[in-house]
Amino acid sequence: MTTELDRQNGRARSDYWGQPADAAPGARDTRSREPGRTSGSHARRRGSLLSRHPAWPIIALLAGYPIWWALGIADYMFILLAIPMAVRLYTWRAQGRRLLRLPPGFSLWMLFLICMLAGAATLGLTAPGTIASPVGNRIIAFSDRGASYLAVTVLLLFAGNLTELELPRRRLAWLLGLVGIYAIIGGFAGILLPGFQFTSPLALVMPKSFQSNTLVQSMLHPALTQVQGVLGEAEGRPKAPFDYTDSWGESLTILLPWLLVAWWATRRQRRKALAVAALALVPLIYSLDRGVWIGMAVSVVYLAVRFAARGKLGLLTVIGSGIAVVGILILISPLHSLISARLTSEQNSNSIRASLNTLALRDGRASPLIGYGDERHQQGSAASIAVGPTVDCSACGQSEAGSTGQFWLLLVSDGILGTVLYLSFFAYGIWRFRRDMTPYGLAGVLVLLLSFVYMFTYEAVVAPLAFTMLAYALLWRNDLQLRSPDPESIDAAAGPGPGGSLERAAPRRALK
Repeated sequence: MTTELDRQNGRARSDYWGQPADAAPGARDTRSREPGRTSGSHARRRGSLLSRHPAWPIIALLAGYPIWWALGIADYMFILLAIPMAVRLYTWRAQGRRLLRLPPGFSLWMLFLICMLAGAATLGLTAPGTIASPVGNRIIAFSDRGASYLAVTVLLLFAGNLTELELPRRRLAWLLGLVGIYAIIGGFAGILLPGFQFTSPLALVMPKSFQSNTLVQSMLHPALTQVQGVLGEAEGRPKAPFDYTDSWGESLTILLPWLLVAWWATRRQRRKALAVAALALVPLIYSLDRGVWIGMAVSVVYLAVRFAARGKLGLLTVIGSGIAVVGILILISPLHSLISARLTSEQNSNSIRASLNTLALRDGRASPLIGYGDERHQQGSAASIAVGPTVDCSACGQSEAGSTGQFWLLLVSDGILGTVLYLSFFAYGIWRFRRDMTPYGLAGVLVLLLSFVYMFTYEAVVAPLAFTMLAYALLWRNDLQLRSPDPESIDAAAGPGPGGSLERAAPRRALK
């Protein structure tokens, strides 16, 4: 007689695409589909790409990320692909095909968006301690950032409302891990070919007047490294397939946990995942990114605490052994001297950051409710208000207040209220899903936690914030699966992807 546990196990062993593992080869999935959708050859003839593959925008966005980077449109693909996502969400709602769900704490995020949009009213004002700048430039920057915030909102809602048949959680985790693999490959390529760069096809058709911006230049001329004099001499720091080294390092560290989730199936898969994670350490250290090093340390401590609290001594031993091996390798390799040199460098950079952060706090207090809509240029420099750009030093003085991290950007652009709302949304996610000890719960909460670690040094818009939103969506969908008295009403748990099953027992099983 079939037991409930057998039925749950059968659902958990569904294959990567949602087809039962014990189905006959070539058999079609006969489980319930989205209301209003037809099946069979007739649907295949009449259905478009959109109707047959609802998750295609997310798959195209993540799997094709190196292509978008090479074309110079990676950041804008989040906005462009949000359009078909929004259309599908509207179609589901308007035609009554699906009752759209909202993630926990979404009201906090909506209040932040309202606050952010209200910042348009203050774009023409000059913040204390800053210089006047063309309002047209501020409008463009505000519109771009606002569109990015709206795009990642659509991404969160779309990913969270897809079913396990349309986009299994494990497949989404694998796609995020795949972007992490792209970043690792780009990191090693940057170490081997630090001077390699090329002009994207978009630069050939974009008017020259739009190409003067530093960010646009970086996008239109993709390179494997970002050349900076961090240690006193010009050196290339890995960044492909992202526009800046900071974005590369932040993204890689929040994508690697999902690679571990996707490959945490068998002992062989775990070894492969751990080997890839170990390889990632090399370009991460060569990036000279101190903030990322702190993030890595926080990740290790977080996992150790979570495993120790649950008595997972085996995994705790693996973490301890890994730390010991990595430490020995660093001590006997050139990486040791590289780390030492980086930790003692950039005193001038630290003073500039401190000056800009102090100014951001001042501007946040001056307009606490809605901020100033965009970053502002500092009057002078950290040394003197008289310092400014010259013919010989175009980068001297007048740095942007709000450019030294997401927290400072929020203070200047959205005020104290907007900053609190933004941070409250992700803090609520950490608290809401803190008890989830499944692989999705451990990785998702870690990603949300890292967003707080990085917010003081890196801007999150666009790619890192989008990846964080997808982590929130995975936490949300996993929570629905665990809370449902009938898992089949949500959809069967995602089964094996490349290499085997992630959850071979009941859907409530935690990571062991």
